[in-house]
Amino acid sequence: MSRSERESRFADALRDHAGLIARIARTYEADATRCEELRQEVSFALWRALPAFRGEASMATFIARIAHNRGVDHMLARQRDSGGAPLADDCPDPLPEPAQRVEAGERQARLVAAIRRLPLGMRQVVTLALEGFSNVEIAGVLDVEANAVDARLSRARRRLRELLGDET
Repeated sequence: MSRSERESRFADALRDHAGLIARIARTYEADATRCEELRQEVSFALWRALPAFRGEASMATFIARIAHNRGVDHMLARQRDSGGAPLADDCPDPLPEPAQRVEAGERQARLVAAIRRLPLGMRQVVTLALEGFSNVEIAGVLDVEANAVDARLSRARRRLRELLGDET
C-alpha cells in the first residue's frame, strides 16, 4: 500500500468512525482531556494497524477492536499511575448534537456513569452492543466465544437496571 493510499484510507476511517472511537473512549475515560488523549492514542494505533487490515471483518469491527485494546491499556496505565482512583463522571461528548443532547443529556450521563461502574468485560460488550454490533461481531472484537458475549450482556443488563433504578 502506497503512502497516499494509506493516508486516504486512514482519513476515510477516521471520518467515518470518529463517533465510534469517541464513544468507546468515553467508556474508558471520563476526564475530557484524557478522553481526547485516548482518542489520539486510538488514532495512532489505527494508523499503525491499518496496513494489516485484510477486510476479514468490517472496518468498524477492526476499529472497535483497536479502540477497546487501547482503552484497556489506557485504563490499566491510569490505575497503575493513580493507584486505582475513581474516574470523574463528566466527559463531554466531543461530537455534540445540541437538540438531542438537551433532550437526553441527563439520562445519557447517568447511563454512561452506570456503564463505567460495570466490570471491564461487561462494559466492553455493552459499549459494542450500543454501537449496534451483533453478538458474533462483539465476540470477534473481544476475542471471546459468542455465548460468553450473551452471558456478559445478560449480566450487564441486569446490573445496569440495578444501577439506574426505575429509569430503564
